[in-house]
Amino acid sequence: MYDLFSLCGDDIARMSDHAAVETMTVARGAVCRAEAVQVHAIARLCKVRGDTRWVADEIALELSISRQAAAGLVDAAEVLTTRLPKLLAAMEHGEVDLRTACKVCDVTATLADEQARAVDDRIAGRLAGKDSEKIRRMARDAVCAIDPDGYAERAKKRRKDRRVELIHAEEGMASLWVYLPAEIASAIYAKVDGIARKLKTKDEDRTLDQLRADVLADLALGKHEGLPGVLAQVYVHVPIDAALGITNTGCELEGHGPIPGEIARQIMADPNSVWRKVTCDPVSGAVLDVGRTRYKPPAALDEFVRVRDRTCRAPGCRRPAQRSDIDHHRDYRRGKNGHTAKTNLTCLCRVHHRLKDVAGWDFRFDGATGELKVTTPTGRCHTTQPEPILKPDVR
Repeated sequence: MYDLFSLCGDDIARMSDHAAVETMTVARGAVCRAEAVQVHAIARLCKVRGDTRWVADEIALELSISRQAAAGLVDAAEVLTTRLPKLLAAMEHGEVDLRTACKVCDVTATLADEQARAVDDRIAGRLAGKDSEKIRRMARDAVCAIDPDGYAERAKKRRKDRRVELIHAEEGMASLWVYLPAEIASAIYAKVDGIARKLKTKDEDRTLDQLRADVLADLALGKHEGLPGVLAQVYVHVPIDAALGITNTGCELEGHGPIPGEIARQIMADPNSVWRKVTCDPVSGAVLDVGRTRYKPPAALDEFVRVRDRTCRAPGCRRPAQRSDIDHHRDYRRGKNGHTAKTNLTCLCRVHHRLKDVAGWDFRFDGATGELKVTTPTGRCHTTQPEPILKPDVR
């Protein structure tokens, strides 16, 4: 392996793809470790100065960043050195960068110090190889498990903050920003996306992004003519004890994450809601069966695979399974080895569905375990498992 800090542009220009990938990953680890050193140095400076009121101004000058960014570094340094020391250790080992660590700091910001350290303990040793969004979700799930009552109370208060904002941009454009309860936002997006996909015919030159924007504008302005009807589907997973009001934990809105039991029961009580029974393994939490009784059921197998996989199965992809393709891992045209069965079907978003057929990439699906192994053109392997709906007891 090369000495990372002695490399120049000419050295890199002569590298093979394997060497370039290896150098890239080593450099990323070095960045994580350097950021950990910076965190310790900032924490030390704050301690030496005593009154940290002006430390952000000093850091802003030395690092040529805004005072706001410097204040964020000060806050992160305090949290990582006092409340999340194991997360900081993961940075020191080159596993987590500062941007990802700050996401965990944000997720745990409302917790008491003892609770934050409990989250730190719960996610420790599980961070290597995870992308920033996966780590944020792990931390959020840990917060929900450690402080379920506080999480539920904060969720109720957040719903009162719903609002719409208009943000003007350049060249005659603007952003319309809406802050809504997750289940409502998810339902709106599902409806808009469904209509846009129906409009995306071979004669339509607008992209899906453009179509979604146009559909949303037409719906909001009352211009419904010409828009196809779509039944928006949003999946909420509710354990039987939470459905009965015995507990308030374990409920999850697909694509978002945990929601309080009280909110889940409100969704269930909506006259337009449709219930489905999903049978899970009590030990692993894996989906075993999906009930067949529902209004206008889609193909049972299609539904099972989407509920089981939850998202696109490609490593690091979070696109919901309901907006992904059902892929025959082995082409159905190849006879019995390509049969249509749950052991041969996975959810892949359109991008990763196409990537599967690109030369140099290899997707291997184990129908017995549900593991998907993706091998890149340089031979590096990444694996995923379907995330269980019923969270196993980790105690």
